[in-house]
Amino acid sequence: MESGQRVTVFGAYGHTGRFVVAELVERGFVPVLSGRDASKLASLPAGEIRQASIDDPASLDRALAGVAAVINTAGPFADTAAPVIEAALRAGIPYVDVAAEIEANADTFARFTGANTVVLPAMAFYGGLGDLLATAALGDWTSADEVHVAYGLSSWHPTAGTLAAGKVSRDRRGGKHVRFAGGRLEYTDDGGSAMKWEFPAPLGERDVIGEFTMADVVTIPSHVKVSEVRTYMAAEAAKDLLAPDSTAPVAVDDLGRSSQTFLVDVIVRSGGEERRIVARGQDIYAVTAPLAVEAVRRILAGQNRVSGVASAGELFDAPDFLRALAPHITVDTVL
Repeated sequence: MESGQRVTVFGAYGHTGRFVVAELVERGFVPVLSGRDASKLASLPAGEIRQASIDDPASLDRALAGVAAVINTAGPFADTAAPVIEAALRAGIPYVDVAAEIEANADTFARFTGANTVVLPAMAFYGGLGDLLATAALGDWTSADEVHVAYGLSSWHPTAGTLAAGKVSRDRRGGKHVRFAGGRLEYTDDGGSAMKWEFPAPLGERDVIGEFTMADVVTIPSHVKVSEVRTYMAAEAAKDLLAPDSTAPVAVDDLGRSSQTFLVDVIVRSGGEERRIVARGQDIYAVTAPLAVEAVRRILAGQNRVSGVASAGELFDAPDFLRALAPHITVDTVL
C-alpha cells in the first residue's frame, strides 16, 4: 500500500480511466476524478470530483492543485495531451498518459523536450509495454538494426475512445500509412500486407497484417538507436477493429476485464544476432492501468532515471518494471 498520495485522473469516467482509478485505489493512492462531463464524473462510485476542460486552463489548474501526479486517459490525445501537460508543468507534477496515437506521441516528444518534470507519453499496452519489452530484450546492446513487435490478440473490440482516436490519426495522415524505416518515420501510400508470423506456443503460426503500425515506432526510437521498427497485428483482431459494426468490450469477470487475451512477441536484431521476449495477459485496456500506475509509483518514489519527456524504456529499469507487473502480465525470454 502507498502513502495516500492524490493522483488526478483526467478522463476518469472513460473505459480505460475507470480501470486506472480502480488500480490507484488498489495501490493505496487517492484518485481525484476529472474530466469535461460533470454528470459522468458524478456517476463514478467514489472520489473527489474536479470538473475540467482542455479549453479552460484555469479549470485544469484547479484539477491538478495539490496532487502528486496526473494520468491522462482522455483521448483523442491530439487534443488533450498538450493542454494537460502544460497544466502539469505549471503545477510542477509528473504527467503520464495512455496515448496510442502515433502523431500525438511524436508531438509530445517534439514539443516538451525541456520539461521541468517527468512527461511520460504512451504508458499503455501500445507504446509503453512494447518499449519496455524491447528495452529488456536489448539488454547490454546500445543499438539495434531491427525491432519487431507482433501482437497476437485473440480479438479486438474497440472502445469509443479507440475509434475516435483512430479517426483523428487517419485524418492527420491524409489516408497515408506510417512506418519507421531508415531511422525515421515515413508516410507512404503502401498499406499493410497479409503475412504469417510464428508466435511462441500456444499460438504458433498466425495470419497477421504487416506494418500495422502502432505507437512503438515512437517510443522505442526515442531512446534506442535503431534503423527499423515494425509492428504486426493478428489478422482476426485487425478485422474486428476495422469492422463497420464493431462492438465495445464486454466484462466477463469481477475486475471488469473482457475475455480478450494477448501475446506480444518482440524480436530485436543486431549484427546477425537475435534476442526475443514475450508477454502474455488479458484485456489490453485493463492491463494499461497497472502500467500507468506503476509508472506513477516509481516516479513519485524517485526511481526514474531521467526527467523531462521520455518513454518507459528510458525512464525505468525495464526488466524490474516488467517483473513488477505480475500477475497482470507474464513475461518470458525466448532463447
